[in-house]
Amino acid sequence: MSNRKLIRTTLAEVKGKERILPQPRERERSNNGSHRGPGGGDRDGGRDSGRENARAQQSAVQVRKRTPPPMETNAELFYYKKQIDAHTPMVIVLLDGEEIEGTIEWYDRGALKVNRKSAPNLLLLKRNVKYMFKAEDRVAEATE
Repeated sequence: MSNRKLIRTTLAEVKGKERILPQPRERERSNNGSHRGPGGGDRDGGRDSGRENARAQQSAVQVRKRTPPPMETNAELFYYKKQIDAHTPMVIVLLDGEEIEGTIEWYDRGALKVNRKSAPNLLLLKRNVKYMFKAEDRVAEATE
């Protein structure tokens, strides 16, 4: 029956704290097949090899790279959906400075359809939109 122990990393090792566990000793065999006793050979108790193994385990943990944040957070889509459902009057400012006021009827990856009361409905390409805001915010600024 062998007297082997299972070595697992501890939370302290993962967090970078030096906590060294004794490593199992390998049996040294001579030519006749017998192993050396506790007084035989030039052993240091496995301390140096234990430190090296702990450092190797720490560096293996530190090598893992962070995963980048997702490219699409869906915040824009959530905002459009909220404004569509509430029929919120919006002011859309284009890259050339023109302001278009109306409600957003629908959107897709590259365009917005804007319904206007006193003018024809428009299909705006998102690449031409500089920014947008709620029309009630503009009225609040004008009265102040």
